[in-house]
This record gives sequence, structure tokens and C-alpha cells, in this order.
Amino acid sequence: MDSDLSTPKQTHTAGLGMHVVIDLVIVDEGEQIVDHLEFDIVPDENADFKSGFLGSSTPLARAILGRKGGQVVPYQVGGAKEVRLVSVHPSSSTPPEDVAARRQETIQKAIDQSDRTNAMIFASSFSGKWGDYDPTGFTEEDTKE
Repeated sequence: MDSDLSTPKQTHTAGLGMHVVIDLVIVDEGEQIVDHLEFDIVPDENADFKSGFLGSSTPLARAILGRKGGQVVPYQVGGAKEVRLVSVHPSSSTPPEDVAARRQETIQKAIDQSDRTNAMIFASSFSGKWGDYDPTGFTEEDTKE
């Protein structure tokens, strides 16, 4: 059930292009912890939470979209209990343009590392008729194909 905090009513609603300040209420071993967060809601392709840009289709964004500052919204994800929208205002910042490229670069690095790890696991478990399998024979070019 939504409820209002005792703060003055705010006219802005959470949505794309809005800067949102929240208190995320988490219950950990019976203790209530309040995590204060600030972010701008952006399209998913521009999301970079570390830099303060939350993608619009994330569970947190979906929970607060269309809500006004001052509202309390149930949010049962992980240890979280609720989200308190402290304020909602138009954003004054824009996400960096290279977010998608940096994300793709990070994904490619993870894939390359996974391929090297798989080759090493295979090598450590393989002993053939003609000798052992040597993963060190792979070069960077071999793993990029």
C-alpha cells in the first residue's frame, strides 16, 4: 500500500529524465537499514548506475515510475522492504555517450576471460594418447575468433 511521507506535496513524478532521491529501506537480521540513493532515470541503453543513471526497465525504476516525491512504495527485492521517494526533480545531467560502447567492451572482456578459463579447465582434465593438451599454445588472436 502506498502512503505519503509527512513532507510537502511535490508535483514532479518519477520518469525518464528525472533526478530521483530515495531512501531504500532494507531489513537485515531484524535491523532496519536506510540506504540513501540519488540517480537519474534514463533509457536502458544509457544506464550506468555507478555514474548515477538508472535504466528505466530495472525493478527499482519500475517500482517508482509515475510516483511523486513524498510517497512510500513497497519494494520486496532482496532484503529491501520499501522505497521512500524523498524528492523528484528534472535532471540537469546527461549520461556519457560512450556508455553502450563501454558496456560492450566489458562484456567482450568477460567472454574472453570465460573462453580462457574453459580452455584451462579442459586442458587440466584432458590427457590423450598423443600427450597432454596445452592451453598456453593459445594466443590472443586465437581467442578472438
